[in-house]
Amino acid sequence: MIWAYPDFRLSLLLAGLFILLYILYISRFWLINRRLKVEKQRLFTKLIIRTLYFILFLIAFAGPSIGNSFKEVKEEGKDIFIAVDLSQSMISTDVGPNRLRRIQFELKELLKSFPTDRIGLIIFSTEAFLQLPLTYDQSVANLYIDGLNIGLVPNMGTDLNAPLRMALERFQNDQSQEEKSKAVILISDGEHFGDDLEDISSELYENGIKVFTLGIGTTQGGQIPRGNGVVIDPQTGQPAISKLDPESLQLVAIETGGKYFEISDQVQEMGSLISSLESLEGGTSNTRVVEASSNKYFYFLLAALALALLDMILPIKTIKL
Repeated sequence: MIWAYPDFRLSLLLAGLFILLYILYISRFWLINRRLKVEKQRLFTKLIIRTLYFILFLIAFAGPSIGNSFKEVKEEGKDIFIAVDLSQSMISTDVGPNRLRRIQFELKELLKSFPTDRIGLIIFSTEAFLQLPLTYDQSVANLYIDGLNIGLVPNMGTDLNAPLRMALERFQNDQSQEEKSKAVILISDGEHFGDDLEDISSELYENGIKVFTLGIGTTQGGQIPRGNGVVIDPQTGQPAISKLDPESLQLVAIETGGKYFEISDQVQEMGSLISSLESLEGGTSNTRVVEASSNKYFYFLLAALALALLDMILPIKTIKL
């Protein structure tokens, strides 16, 4: 027999408590017996019933498992590329401490929710670069996330086509034989200066790749720091204001069957993004047979309840009138 909760010290403590209380009960009985004529045999009947169902309760509490069974366990997983915009506008301060620092924090929290999935990292502005191929190693992924900064890519604007095209090519050229669901998390402030997104969105949809877009920033926008000052708009001579433009991000999400989410100091939808990713049906990456014991605590609990019920509804007379 295998015990699910083999805490024998707790069982001994409960048994000791039961014995102590019953000794007090018997002591009270003998005090009554001095004054009244009591059937002692009935007392022992009560003692036997109560001891039996107490022992049965203890056995049920310990979770006895009798016999073995075998079952097939399917290990499921997902392949997720995270594409992070590193254009200059990503250090705008409308989201504290700035957009990029906030994303770094949120991504490290996101990784904790997908410990058995492969994660890859793409960085982009006008061009896209593979920073980390798909990997199960979350410690390495965290190191790359810590190292994100706008100096890693050319800062001439933002093209959302580039990271999506790279993710598609990487998925298509993946040598893994495991069938998994595929997704892209596209993170940007949405300021898109590239070509139309409909073609790449259609290709992603045809290949079963969903894009979940995450807009970072506010519609009011914020200034972009540069050195000890801020970036100046050459047309107005005033500090440049970078605003969240969700339209392109929403379009990509809708066309690929994904969803759009936002993060700012007022809106926090990272939890909703994680829930949506978790709801994806992961492909079966491995199948194994495990031996499982069959917990039979219910039978002992049922027998204990029956005896306890009998003790309550069928009282035994202990005093002769």
